[in-house]
Amino acid sequence: MTVGEQQAFISVGEQPLTALDHPGGPTLTEQPELNMSPEGIAALDGPFSTRQLLRLDEALRVADQQTGLTFSVYIGDLAEPTRESAERLHRELKGAARAVLVAISPNQRILEIVTGSDARRRISDRDAKLAALSMAAAFAGGDLAGGVLAGLDQLASHAGRH
Repeated sequence: MTVGEQQAFISVGEQPLTALDHPGGPTLTEQPELNMSPEGIAALDGPFSTRQLLRLDEALRVADQQTGLTFSVYIGDLAEPTRESAERLHRELKGAARAVLVAISPNQRILEIVTGSDARRRISDRDAKLAALSMAAAFAGGDLAGGVLAGLDQLASHAGRH
């Protein structure tokens, strides 16, 4: 399965936790020998190991707590036009005005950062572009999880404390 075929929606709080609700899923107990990776046990046949998912979950939780905003990450294919697709996903989030969505489609080589009206007052377009550039650099080096972590950290830093 390629990264783009696996769709993950990672968030904390009252948002959906699709990729984190059941780390490892049922295959972890049924066929553990198929789930080993160099970085530990792979979760959900997706692009991240369990360790990476835990780091992403922690980064999202910290960003949410420090800023008072809600950060979410979507990984998977986006319908065309991709910006409208990302905006549609953002509108589905609870408290969309205070939400920041990082939508990544590795197969399409697309990265969209969508901010709600309240979040936009604290994260400028320039701030989002800087975060996107650092994420893209990590992605180009093959580090999807590291890129997401760096981007979340930058976005939260720019948003400041609430």
